[in-house]
Amino acid sequence: MSLVAGRGPLSTERAGWFSPEIAGDLVYVDPHPRRVQAVRADRIVLDTERVVLVHRRGHPLSYAFAAEAVGDLPHQAVPEAPGFVRVPWDAVDTWFEEGRELVHYPPNPYHRVDCRPTRRTLRVQVAGVPLVDTDRTVIVFETALAPRLYVASELVRTELLQPSPTSTYCNYKGYAKYWSAVVGDTVVQDVAWCYPEPLPESLPIAGFFSFDLDRADGYAQLPPGGL
Repeated sequence: MSLVAGRGPLSTERAGWFSPEIAGDLVYVDPHPRRVQAVRADRIVLDTERVVLVHRRGHPLSYAFAAEAVGDLPHQAVPEAPGFVRVPWDAVDTWFEEGRELVHYPPNPYHRVDCRPTRRTLRVQVAGVPLVDTDRTVIVFETALAPRLYVASELVRTELLQPSPTSTYCNYKGYAKYWSAVVGDTVVQDVAWCYPEPLPESLPIAGFFSFDLDRADGYAQLPPGGL
């Protein structure tokens, strides 16, 4: 979703600018030379390499397929891509791209995750009690998103954290588990998260913690334009 979400070039809050400026909404249709399969009721109902990606402001990134490839699946024409149609994500049970199971939306070829060791400081406290205070951090630069700091679990007072039932998924980092801080009578829900088994591009932050500074008191030393 990098082009249309966050600070991406097709988002409503883009970080950069066009020169010359482009008026109105843009739709970018991008050839996507990868094999996409869809499964419904344990049967492959779509299997094609005739795929484009549609980047549209205000909408999640979506596939569009050659009309003859979708069979009897529900679909809608894509005016910007004649001959191609969009199939609703929930029209099938499971999507695969080159054998990798997808969740929520297609992966974006323009999305990149860089995890770099740094000496930037992260301090977080709840009810006046520090949860972490260190400059042994990893900074994660992720396309169109503000950078974030992660720290190894041994640098966090994990005895003050309790597992939360909350879980989220990122196509580039994997499944995140969340943690709530419990300090005396103070409970802060979902103040921290980590990726226990991240996808290959995010392995440097496996098991590392990051924190929501809107839920706790803290400081993160980030580049200009960060959190």
